[in-house]
Amino acid sequence: MKRMRITAVVTALVVIGIYAALSLLVFKEEEEKTIKVGFVYDGDESAPYTNNFIKAQRILDENNYDGKVITVARTNIPEEKGEEALAGLVEEGCDIIFTTSYGYQNIAKEFAKKNPNIQFCQATGDNAGNEPLPNYHTFMGEIYQGRYVTGIIAGMKLKEMIDEGVITKEQAKVGYVGAYPYAEVISGYTAFILGVRTIVPDAVMEVKYTDTWTSYTLEKSCAEELIDDGCVIISQHSDTIGPAVACEEAFEKGSTVYHIGYNQSMMDVAPTTTLASSRINWSKYITSAVEAVLHGKEIEKNVTGNVHGNDVGGGFEQDWVQILDINSLIAADGTEEMVNDTINKFKKNQIVVFKGDYIGVDPDDPNNTIDLKNGYIENENASAPAFNYILKDVITIVE
Repeated sequence: MKRMRITAVVTALVVIGIYAALSLLVFKEEEEKTIKVGFVYDGDESAPYTNNFIKAQRILDENNYDGKVITVARTNIPEEKGEEALAGLVEEGCDIIFTTSYGYQNIAKEFAKKNPNIQFCQATGDNAGNEPLPNYHTFMGEIYQGRYVTGIIAGMKLKEMIDEGVITKEQAKVGYVGAYPYAEVISGYTAFILGVRTIVPDAVMEVKYTDTWTSYTLEKSCAEELIDDGCVIISQHSDTIGPAVACEEAFEKGSTVYHIGYNQSMMDVAPTTTLASSRINWSKYITSAVEAVLHGKEIEKNVTGNVHGNDVGGGFEQDWVQILDINSLIAADGTEEMVNDTINKFKKNQIVVFKGDYIGVDPDDPNNTIDLKNGYIENENASAPAFNYILKDVITIVE
């Protein structure tokens, strides 16, 4: 009996010792785990759109995570060359890869199929729900909210110009430089003009497409043409500072024109014409996704936002969308107060942007229209913008 007790004690001690050793090993492996994070950019830090992502990458580098997170990037990668860049990052041993331009999404998903142990996160993508993969994710800020708020800023400036006799009501025309006739761009400029019209109900807008994301020359040229056509405020959904520079140069030559920026503050390149800018705060998703992979968690359960399967978005409420640098020297009186009030209403879900006495026309099918009297809820089911109609008698597409 005594021998059995001794054997039992020894066995228990052995089991405890093995458990302790295994626990120490697991802890050590967790402690020593290092992950590599890859980024594919269609531009570089000279382009505001790409630089906005690079800021999120720098946050990862600055946090350092005790040396457990290493970032690598491929810059100036045309969308059609995405395959080569992704192959290189896979070869380098990346554990999670962020592709940052819409045109990468199909090849990114193909790579996700072939590399199930790597997480692929596509910004601005809309294909996560189609044949979902556990390691393929999409994400985007609900930027229509920021466009709407900057539209209000523009509208207040228009009203000031009308009240002061600088322009007439009939001259309340804004211009917009867009990259492509995608829903992402159309949704954005529609939200912008709807924001303008909350202040100046008769305002109209002209839109010119560049059919590229990253051409400084084309973007600047389109902005100049819109200014020459009488647009007194220019905004953009394009990647360079070209439109801001066009406004600044036109103002210096005597034109009355102001600018609303995107992705970054334009105060440094257009200090006398920039009213404000909006941007998506990509770090809200990127840091959370990286931390999820680092600690072995599911990405969507580690990100604060509106989750739709493997797709996540967010607006002002989650700090995914931000307004940058309202220029108090030229913005209309009361602008900052109006902006803060509108943002608070967004946070309380009190605003439906796409609503009013408007008819939208599908640019690809004139017979397909939408009546906005009852409202349209953007980003209701996905992070990618879906509103894809041109407002009749309000928006003109200029060839």
